[in-house]
Amino acid sequence: MAAVDKVELLEHAVKLAQAAGEIHMRQFRDQNLSTRNKLNDSDIVTAVDIASEKAIIEGIRSIYPDHSILSEESGLALTDSEYEWVIDPLDGTTNYRAGLPVFSVSIGVKHRGDTVVGVVFAPYLREMFVAAKGWGAFLNGNPIRVTRNEVLSRAVVGTGFPVDKMDTTDNNIDNFSRVLPVVRDVRRLGSAAMDICYVAAGVLDAFWELNLHEWDVCAALLIASEAGAEYEYFRSDRNVSVLVGSPAIKNAIRPLLSSQPG
Repeated sequence: MAAVDKVELLEHAVKLAQAAGEIHMRQFRDQNLSTRNKLNDSDIVTAVDIASEKAIIEGIRSIYPDHSILSEESGLALTDSEYEWVIDPLDGTTNYRAGLPVFSVSIGVKHRGDTVVGVVFAPYLREMFVAAKGWGAFLNGNPIRVTRNEVLSRAVVGTGFPVDKMDTTDNNIDNFSRVLPVVRDVRRLGSAAMDICYVAAGVLDAFWELNLHEWDVCAALLIASEAGAEYEYFRSDRNVSVLVGSPAIKNAIRPLLSSQPG
C-alpha cells in the first residue's frame, strides 16, 4: 500500500474536525438536546456525539475507504490497511451537555500503529491544536512548547475522575489528595484531549487521569510530545491511565501517583 503524505492527512483531519465543530456549535446549550446514559449517570452520549461522529466517519470513508477507524461511539471498523483513524467526536460530553465551553473533537491518524497526525479542535474557544510527527506542534498556526517551570510548588496541573467513580474506590481521589498539597493548584477541565493540549501549550504543567481510552488521548499525546512533553502510562489495569507533562514536573509528580488500585 502506498504511503499517504502527512500533509494530506493533516489537512483532511483539520477539515473533518472543523466540520464536527460546526455540528457541536449548532446545538450547544440547547436544553432539548437528546441525551442518554451509557455506563451510568456520569457516562452520557448526546445526539451531537452521534451526528459529529457520523460526519467524520463519512468524510474519512469518502477519501480513504480502505482505512481502519476506531471511534468512541461506533467502536473499531478494522481493515487490512496500515492506517487507522482514532476519533473522539465530542470529548467533554458532560461539559457540552451542561453548557460549559471546554469540549473538543479529537482526530488522530496512526500508520503501522504509530501516531503520525493529531488534531484537537475546541470550536467554542476557537482553538485548533495540530501536530504531525517530527514537525512540531501548533495552536492556531503558532508553535507551542511545554512550560519552562521546573518548581512543583508553582505548578498548575490537571486531572480527571473515571466514569466508574460511583462504583469503585479506585477513583483517583488518593492521587488527588497527594498531589493537591504540593502544587499551586489542580484543575479539572473535563476534556482529557484539551487538558493534554494545554500541557503542550504550557498552560498546564502536567495532567494525569485514570481509565481513559485511546480515542481520548491519541491525537493529544502526539501534540504534547511534539511540544516537548513526556508521558507515561502509570497503571496497566485501568485502560489508558496516563501522566503527561513537562519533563521536570512530570518526573516530580510520578512518585505521588499509585501504580496499584487505591
